[in-house]
Amino acid sequence: MAPGGYAWWYVDGVSDDGRHGITIIAFLGSVFSPYYAWSGRADPLDHSAVNVVLYGRPKAWAMTERRRGSVRRDATSLSIGPSSLDWDGSVLTIRVDEVTSPLPSRLTGTIRVRPAGITPGPFTLDAEGRHRWWPLSPASRIEVAFERPSLRWNGHAYFDTNEGDVALEDSFRSWTWSRSTLRHGAAILYDVERRDGSRQDLSLRFDPDGTPQPIAPPVPAALPPTLWRLPRATRSDDGTAAVLCRFEDAPFYSRSLLSARICGEAVQPVHEALDLDRFRNPLVRLMLPFRMPRALR
Repeated sequence: MAPGGYAWWYVDGVSDDGRHGITIIAFLGSVFSPYYAWSGRADPLDHSAVNVVLYGRPKAWAMTERRRGSVRRDATSLSIGPSSLDWDGSVLTIRVDEVTSPLPSRLTGTIRVRPAGITPGPFTLDAEGRHRWWPLSPASRIEVAFERPSLRWNGHAYFDTNEGDVALEDSFRSWTWSRSTLRHGAAILYDVERRDGSRQDLSLRFDPDGTPQPIAPPVPAALPPTLWRLPRATRSDDGTAAVLCRFEDAPFYSRSLLSARICGEAVQPVHEALDLDRFRNPLVRLMLPFRMPRALR
């Protein structure tokens, strides 16, 4: 991986009863790391982390940044510290062994993601081709089994990967993204505002086997600002949407569970909004180590 670059693998899931949620992101060259930014972005692998977040009850957050010596990877597996991701061709198995922050406690468990199908390839998010997004499996099933805390559930999930050659904030001002599980497949809405003022707006429907097809962009739908007064919006068939549950609320980022209509169906999209102008603010970066400690070795 070249200096200044990044890669991440992202999984989110929501339980079938709607009571629980999870997000797992494995970062190489952590895009939101203040340490990576302060280092001059010389060595991506020296700024790697596994971010694990549990929503509902119990709640938990873990994201410890680790150095190059804690990273092991090959064609089918990635280990960052004591946590790992392994792909056997049909199931992604994630083993979590982390310490929560800011209050330390153990977070240990196993998550299995079972894709219904794999999509054919990545999308480019910028005109220069420096940022690639591959929604590997928009329609997946997930099995969550934690020992600490004690927690088990099954649900629907989403799995993607991103890679890039330069910092996100150098290329983009903001984006909103959502993924919805449909009766047959999934839908993704991805509206990107680039740093040069141009846009990349993707509205996609995926068959259960991963086959993508573009759809007409649904109508813009306003959402209330977050507790940090972060503006956000989404799209829906009828131009209306509501926030059901707030998952993450940071000065520059939010993740929520919505209700909306997409592709003629009543759905509950997982939605995120990202403001990279806010992320560039030095005061915001000074706040991040409280949630993202860095291991000493």
